[in-house]
Amino acid sequence: MKLSQSVPPEQIDLDSVDLTDSVLYGEGDPHSIWNAMRQRDPVRWQQVDDTLGFWSVTKFEDADLVLRDHTLFTSQRGTMLFLLGKDDPARGRQMAATDPPRHTRMRAPMQRALTNKQVEKYREAVTGEVRRLLEPALSEEPFDFAESMMTLPMTAAGTMMGLPREDWTRLTQLTTMSIAPDDPEFAGPGSAEETLKAAHRELFAYFHDILRDRRNNLGDDLISLLLGMEIDGRSLETGAILSNCYSLILGANVTTPFVPTGAMAEIVGTPLLHEWRTDPKLMNTGVDEALRWSSPTNHFMRYALQDIELRGKKIRAGDAVVVWLGSANRDEEVFANPFTFDIRRKPNRHMAFGSGPHYCVGHTVARMSMKILFTELFESFEDFELVGEVEHLHSNFVAGIKHMPMVAKVRAGAARSHTGLVK
Repeated sequence: MKLSQSVPPEQIDLDSVDLTDSVLYGEGDPHSIWNAMRQRDPVRWQQVDDTLGFWSVTKFEDADLVLRDHTLFTSQRGTMLFLLGKDDPARGRQMAATDPPRHTRMRAPMQRALTNKQVEKYREAVTGEVRRLLEPALSEEPFDFAESMMTLPMTAAGTMMGLPREDWTRLTQLTTMSIAPDDPEFAGPGSAEETLKAAHRELFAYFHDILRDRRNNLGDDLISLLLGMEIDGRSLETGAILSNCYSLILGANVTTPFVPTGAMAEIVGTPLLHEWRTDPKLMNTGVDEALRWSSPTNHFMRYALQDIELRGKKIRAGDAVVVWLGSANRDEEVFANPFTFDIRRKPNRHMAFGSGPHYCVGHTVARMSMKILFTELFESFEDFELVGEVEHLHSNFVAGIKHMPMVAKVRAGAARSHTGLVK
């Protein structure tokens, strides 16, 4: 998946485009397609089969409306394309599949647990794990940066949910199967749907066992928080807790690993790498630009609750509406020179974490993890070189790099230790 526009919009045949096709995001050029749609047909209907279809929204303003206004567009019928035409079994029980006001009451305790102040107490643990992930690069031999980053979310999510370290690798594999069941590297022996079901079965069985033990050993972790949560005077039922455990770990694994890989793929071999590395004041704006540029969550889906007109198109009540976040984050009406990676970009109103009531509840954790990662990269290494093919996930839900071989040049003073990188 190219992260820049490469084909002029007038050369794109929009009638031949299938935005559900996972191969497009693994091997194709969706940004050129989205650019053409923004300019020629920003609210466009795609028919999927004889009975199913959806509206694609590609402009920032429209995307913000769809995600923000729960009185017009609901999350409770499914938020991802694989659920198109199906009822979401988690509706009303999982935060991601629940509308306000119930969603607000469900979200409040989690939001209090994930404030900047609260997540700061995990900084030391996350820093140690990040150093462990980067330790292979100290050899100055080729290492797969993307593979290392795939395990990055578990350094925070695993710690904050109180999950055993020995389970983290398998949990990473299972969540990747959930978001990329079409990818040949992660697909099971059957169809994509069978891969998805198998991953879900194992994940839910895993968390069922965790809950059984955690009920008798409550702590200050996020799973214990869910176990103690009350909504409208009632404790969450087991199914709701399981669903939210799944949502938390999926959200972490969807966002965090693909931001540094997308950014590094763009800046390695350019002066931008040196500029960002040598100016600590650029950390915040650089991370935000990495989020905008990578836009790791490809889409969110909603359903219209009433008839509404959007840019002259009549969306009927019950129609599925899909917001393409990567497109909204390249909207030239909001972002000057949107196809330029600008580490000084300000303001930067990107919606990599979504928008409105469902703005990613774990954004504080993701930001902390990425700042720690880039700080460790820039303090430990002075240069990088891509030494192999960059491969992208086959997934219509995630824009992500799964392989990116690199060689790192170690800065003077960085050395091996049993615990990670030492300056």
